[in-house]
Amino acid sequence: MTHTNPLRRRSFLLAGGGVAAGLAIGLPGLAAADPDTDPGRDENAGENVEAALYYRLLLLHTRWAETLWDEATGHYPSQDFYFLNVLGNAVLVSQGDYDADLAGVERDVLADHTIRTIRHFAATNFWATGSTWGDGGYEWGGRIFWDGTFESYFVAAARLLWDRLDQSTRDNVDAIAIGGAEYVVGLGTAEDPRSGGWSSNGLAGGYRGDSKIEEMGAKSMPIATGLAHHGDHPNAGAWREWLTRWLSNMTGLPSADRNNHTLLEGRPVSEWNTAQNLYEGHVVENHESYAPMYQQSTGAYPGRNAVHFLIAGQPLPDVFTHQPNAEGLWRTLTALGNRAGLSSHPMVNDRYHLYGRDVLPLTWRRMGQADPVVARSERMLIEHLEPYLAHPPENRLTKFSGEPKYEPEARAEVAMAYLLHLWRDRLHGDVHPVSEARYWAEVAGVTDYGADLGMVGHQSAAALAIAVTKANYVKFAFVPEHDDWLFDVTGRAPAFLPSTTLAVTGRTVTTYDQDTDGFAASATTLRFAGGFAGFATLPTGAVVYATTGLAAEEGALRLHSLDMPGVPGLDGDRVFHGEGGAVTLRADGGDGGVDEVAFPGPVTGRYVRMLGGRSGSQYGYSLWRFEVFGPGSDTDLARGRPTTASSFDPAFPPELATDGDPATRWAVARAQRPRPDSWLAVDLGAEHELDRALLSWDPAFGAEYRVQVSSDGVTWRDAVSVPSAHTFAGGWVNVEDRAGFVVRGGENPIRVTGTSVTLSAGAPAPVVVAGYPAQRAARTRELAGAPAPSADVPGVAAALADDHLAVFNLTGAAVTAAVRVPGRRLFPGTQAIAADHTVRIGLDAASSAVLPAVFELSTRGGGPVRLTATVAGRESVELTNEGRRVAVVVLRRLDDGRERTVPVRPGTREVVRFGR
Repeated sequence: MTHTNPLRRRSFLLAGGGVAAGLAIGLPGLAAADPDTDPGRDENAGENVEAALYYRLLLLHTRWAETLWDEATGHYPSQDFYFLNVLGNAVLVSQGDYDADLAGVERDVLADHTIRTIRHFAATNFWATGSTWGDGGYEWGGRIFWDGTFESYFVAAARLLWDRLDQSTRDNVDAIAIGGAEYVVGLGTAEDPRSGGWSSNGLAGGYRGDSKIEEMGAKSMPIATGLAHHGDHPNAGAWREWLTRWLSNMTGLPSADRNNHTLLEGRPVSEWNTAQNLYEGHVVENHESYAPMYQQSTGAYPGRNAVHFLIAGQPLPDVFTHQPNAEGLWRTLTALGNRAGLSSHPMVNDRYHLYGRDVLPLTWRRMGQADPVVARSERMLIEHLEPYLAHPPENRLTKFSGEPKYEPEARAEVAMAYLLHLWRDRLHGDVHPVSEARYWAEVAGVTDYGADLGMVGHQSAAALAIAVTKANYVKFAFVPEHDDWLFDVTGRAPAFLPSTTLAVTGRTVTTYDQDTDGFAASATTLRFAGGFAGFATLPTGAVVYATTGLAAEEGALRLHSLDMPGVPGLDGDRVFHGEGGAVTLRADGGDGGVDEVAFPGPVTGRYVRMLGGRSGSQYGYSLWRFEVFGPGSDTDLARGRPTTASSFDPAFPPELATDGDPATRWAVARAQRPRPDSWLAVDLGAEHELDRALLSWDPAFGAEYRVQVSSDGVTWRDAVSVPSAHTFAGGWVNVEDRAGFVVRGGENPIRVTGTSVTLSAGAPAPVVVAGYPAQRAARTRELAGAPAPSADVPGVAAALADDHLAVFNLTGAAVTAAVRVPGRRLFPGTQAIAADHTVRIGLDAASSAVLPAVFELSTRGGGPVRLTATVAGRESVELTNEGRRVAVVVLRRLDDGRERTVPVRPGTREVVRFGR
């Protein structure tokens, strides 16, 4: 429901702050509520739980925002749009139960800073000054990309504090709102000449590699700002027309839009839309790969725009709530989602774990489009927000990656999310989240998104798995318990395959659907120049990896090892169980910043080098400082000494790492960035006893490396490995009692560090790995001791996991193989049961299959049997007795436990029927 009454300041002011004041890390109030019925409200306040949490986050974030206040200028800085902190300030000043202790500043002081900043930047905006573009008579604004976005935030802040602003400032704010709308509409489909190369490609859009979803959304914001607050403007009709056009085309998909008769402003979508900004599978690409942050634009832009109409007390335009293709876009985000309520980022090197930027899209989808599934996504994100905010750097809403301007933008969007919850009665009221169990059931399934997108996703109740074949991101991602803070599956982080840069020369995918096949699974087989690899995903969340041995250090997995109290598992270390016992390892170096590395014991050498093992970024290695010390001395023995490297960027030669200047650095050559074993070496001039080194890394840091010493610069010996490592002999390892891995084949050990697992640590070797989510160490050890399947054809690999048989043809020719399977489980197709149990299976070249166990067979009376069993679905089994004695066969159907007992005479055939 919408209302047309203009907003009066404090019309939604809360009478008390019990919810905000009582919230603690982890939101115990949410955890204790009945997940199926809890509306997330506190009956003693106008805020619901989500609004109270967002208000609290804004208070805490204010501690950071206030560090930017410049008393000399009398406003927050223009750099990186930091002055846009005023929208969060305006919400805190005009709404809620303010807590100065949390904010670190009194409310009246914050109000003063906010109003002074609004006054200054309203007066210096391009539209308010009446300047000509390029004449220098303005400080900011006037461009669509991305000033128009920040102008919209700015106007929202001013409107929340409208009755506190002087008339001149109000006039300037109105000029911004009107000027921006007029400018965008005046351009029509032409691009903004002031914005450099930014383009929406008119109304055609784009989807392959570089979607224009965000650019079209950005064009909508100035128009929405003008229309919401100046609906009586003479050009308001044209504004509404173009607002609808840009927002509708933003999520354009012609194959769907041609038949979409939903009315927007009285006309069907089919008449509005011409753009294609999505793949057919409802996936958005940006920067040449699947980009969840940009796909979330489908919720961010309508949410930003809607807040203006709510502030102005105006009804929402149709396109906000009836957005074309939104359902499919959100389906993809949740189908690839994790426990934080967000999509995983298997092809993104940065712009992930930016939680402050993720709030508003979820809030809008829930509150503006009444989606109870995404309501659960928002709840899951909320459970992470306060621990995230408290993690260093404290009181920041965006961390780990991204751009500086994301921080004020995140503050603005959390403020908008607060308002959408606060004013929910003007939207869809309380949108109750589904239970977590129902959530995972709703989003479960298998999707092959195609070779162009390079993804096969399988979401189950216990795990997410994604086979990625996009160039430079090739991996088999595994997210047990949907926890993306356990294994790192982002960007260049490898997963099972030894490197994400392996070139895929062939891709074969088979998917199994619950409705048509009776189970959900996938089987992906990849060809490479050096061999083959396969990946099967099972209904239980388990995965199977098989390889011919593509490279050394295969079965590579990366771990997060942060210390983030309040997020399960992030306690600063990782516990591993394997053959011989358990070990606990911390991320002692290899996480960027400054590594002060102590050697296990003193060593002697003239030459010292850093030898890379794995870079922590896509940029290779770069060091600000490389210092070396002897026992009991603070003298840097490397300073000013001759320094060489495996390669270097001409702007950053090796000697800049040892010149004693903390502002200069060495960096590998751009062409060598993918090389894992780059090195930097220094000649100390003479033999020295050494006991430690200091390495100050640029963001291109060494995640795994060794410090080595040498007497001649030719023969090197390790002084220390970073981070600390432990090796398990034997075929299994369990991580944190949360994920188990059973490794078959090959002789290589398993190596673990605080940030990595390598399941085949050594030379290339064929291996088969079964990975299990939510598994304790004792169970992993038990499975490792059980017999494994084997095949009679070289190059065919098999694994039995959770009653599913995964078979991989890792050759370039079609095969028919007999797979010996332990036990008497029966699988679809024909199998022979005698002293051994063998399943016959035909596979095309470089392909794989998953067979679910359907029946269990046993016999009575003892003695050997020779049977052939052919399983046709779940309804019948055909038994042929090829032995010399009557076989009394007991068949039990595994899904419901029903049994049939049938005698089969020698040389005869019996069909055992179970029905549906």
